[in-house]
Amino acid sequence: MKVGLISDTHIPEAMPELWPHLYELFHGVECILHAGDIHHLSVIDELNRIAPVYAARGNGDDGSGGRDIQPDDERLKENWLLELNGFKVGLTHYVPMPEMPPGLTVSKWIKKLFPDDKPDVLIYGDTHVEQIDEIDGVLCINPGSPTYPHNLNLQFGTIGFLHLDGERPRAEICQLTGTGIIPFDWENSRRPW
Repeated sequence: MKVGLISDTHIPEAMPELWPHLYELFHGVECILHAGDIHHLSVIDELNRIAPVYAARGNGDDGSGGRDIQPDDERLKENWLLELNGFKVGLTHYVPMPEMPPGLTVSKWIKKLFPDDKPDVLIYGDTHVEQIDEIDGVLCINPGSPTYPHNLNLQFGTIGFLHLDGERPRAEICQLTGTGIIPFDWENSRRPW
C-alpha cells in the first residue's frame, strides 16, 4: 500500500492552487494524508479526485494570522488514527519537533493525542521542514511543504510517500522539481542539501 503525504500547502496564500504536476505524482496512491495548514478546502477537493483524503486541521485552518476559519468537513479533523494495511497511522498537524524535554516530547504528545492506542506511524507538519525519525518505536514523518519549504518564499518544496507493504512501514521524502520529483536518500544523508 502506497500513501501520499503532504502538509502546509497554504493555498491560496502561497499560490492560487498547487503545482499542477503534484497531482500527477500522487496518482496510484491509495489515500492521501494532509498534515494541516491547508487554508482552503479546495485543496482537499482536488486531491480527493486522485484518492481519498484525510486531513488534519492546522493552526492556519483555525483562523491564526487572520486567515479564514475552514468549515467543518468529514475529511478534516484535529487528528486521525487510521488503520491502513494492518498499521495504525496517526495524523496531526503539530508535534513538538524539535523536542523540548522534559515536558514537550513526541512520546508525551502521542499519549495526549492517542491515549487509547499508540500509532505505528505518526504523520505531522507545521514546521515546513521535511523529516523522518523513529521515536520510541513510532515512525514519525513530516513531509515538509510543497510551496513554502523551510518557511522560505514560494518555491518547489517536498512531499512524501508512506509504504505499508512489508513488516515495517517505510517512508520517503521527495523534492519537487519543475516536472517531477527527486527522491532523497534519507538513509545516507540526514539533510539532503
